[in-house]
Amino acid sequence: MTAPLRRWLTPVVAVLAAFAVFAGPMPATAAPNDPKPAEHDDDPPMLNDLIEATTRDYSKAKAKLEKSKKRQLRLAVEVRSAQADLDALSPQVAQIATQSYRTGRVGAIAMLLQSSAPDSFINRASALDELNLVNDKKLGEVNAIKLRAEQAKLALDAEVREQKKLTNDMARKKSEAEKSLRLVGGVGLTGGLVDATSPVARIGPNRSSDGGWKPESCSQNDPTTSGCITPRTLHMYKEVKRAGFNRFVGCFRPGDKFEHPKGRACDWSLQNSGFSPWHNNDTRIYGNNLAAFLVRNADRLGVYYVIWNRQIWFAATERWSSYSGPSNHTDHVHVSLL
Repeated sequence: MTAPLRRWLTPVVAVLAAFAVFAGPMPATAAPNDPKPAEHDDDPPMLNDLIEATTRDYSKAKAKLEKSKKRQLRLAVEVRSAQADLDALSPQVAQIATQSYRTGRVGAIAMLLQSSAPDSFINRASALDELNLVNDKKLGEVNAIKLRAEQAKLALDAEVREQKKLTNDMARKKSEAEKSLRLVGGVGLTGGLVDATSPVARIGPNRSSDGGWKPESCSQNDPTTSGCITPRTLHMYKEVKRAGFNRFVGCFRPGDKFEHPKGRACDWSLQNSGFSPWHNNDTRIYGNNLAAFLVRNADRLGVYYVIWNRQIWFAATERWSSYSGPSNHTDHVHVSLL
């Protein structure tokens, strides 16, 4: 059942620590009329689908890596075999080289001229041809083995490079999946039911030259109540709406010492009216995606912290941790700004 709207008028959280966020200089603001930044898909995949796809890619890359290792081993054996053949032929090659050095072309002619009879001359010529054939065969074997070894070595080097590329690719994809999962709160918070990407928000007002955020007063009319909010909160409100989150929201609320009476916080309900805990995929995914949008754009919007589904995320630490305040925040996403 939907709780009365006065539930929202109760104190939201007891924040145990205060953090200051300092960020580097940001790029120029996107054009105001750009309804959806180019780097955001119109229909991004769910994070659990992305993780599944990444896991499948990891398995494929791992299989290729194992295949590469087996071929690497086979080529290494081939190189060693070729080297052994070369080593075995080395004495024969040395003998041929020595003989060629001693005889040469002049030595061969002299050997023929030493024949006193025609038959002897023919026999010596045949022997010389046979020797040349043997020499050519041995040298051919050496060259063939050497070429085979060199080709195998080149193939082995290419295989090693491919193996390293596959390994690095696996590490990168695994790291990206883990980082993306951690950023939005992990499976424990989202169940993986969250878009893999979010629209990119335009940068909030009053950003200082050093990348920090200048203090603001509660000077703008709150579009959700009769109270006031800061210019940065109003900007955040408009950016969340621009990203497609159009369900009930309340910002200013008097009575406590935290960000609501300062106009620096909003509670984004999962319902079109009032507040009620998430109870199906629609409401859970809505809360997951809204929290993910705020976290992914924290540095552009000046987010202080986000609370959703019993977890709190501080921009200063960029980590989710367990939250056990007076409200478990299963019925809305709370965001406070600097």
